[in-house]
Amino acid sequence: MKSISLLMLVVSVYSAHASFSPLLGVHPLDEKYYEGEVIECRDGLRSFARDRLNDDFCDCLDGTDEPGTAACPLGKFYCKNLGSMPKFIPSTHVKDHVCDCCDGSDEYGGGIRCPNTCIMGGNVEYKLESHDMHTQTSLKGRKEKEVGSKSEDFLLKVKGLKTAIMLQVVLIFLLLVLCLCRRHPKGKRRHARASAGHIVGS
Repeated sequence: MKSISLLMLVVSVYSAHASFSPLLGVHPLDEKYYEGEVIECRDGLRSFARDRLNDDFCDCLDGTDEPGTAACPLGKFYCKNLGSMPKFIPSTHVKDHVCDCCDGSDEYGGGIRCPNTCIMGGNVEYKLESHDMHTQTSLKGRKEKEVGSKSEDFLLKVKGLKTAIMLQVVLIFLLLVLCLCRRHPKGKRRHARASAGHIVGS
């Protein structure tokens, strides 16, 4: 029992240290990129001092200097999600009081306490009650999109059905015209034969 509680303490200390690391939100393969004292923005337009990394001020338009904050709208935050699938989320989702990473790393700093659901398979949505309206709004938006796409599909099917019916009507009309044209010459031939026989008989 002591070993389990000691392990939990070590994990919580490690996660607390990791959450306040200046490299928060950085993919492990990109950590070397941030080792120098002066770091260049990935787009090559500017550079910034290492102490400006994750300082909540956007120095690089592409978000290179703010991988762990929401300061840059084009930035990406890396969720390590140990025990589940790692992923990138838009940096605008960082510290928005919604747990987007299953390890809760996007809500560091104590504003909201996110349970680590990665061990349970991850991707379990956990949101504060105060954000129920936000959740309902996003669900409503999703439903509206689904209804919109279903109605578009229905309209396309109706248009396709109309086209098929029109083609069938045109084909039936052409067949009728063709049948009438074939009958008409036979009638003319019979009439010609009858009048020829009438002439011969007279």
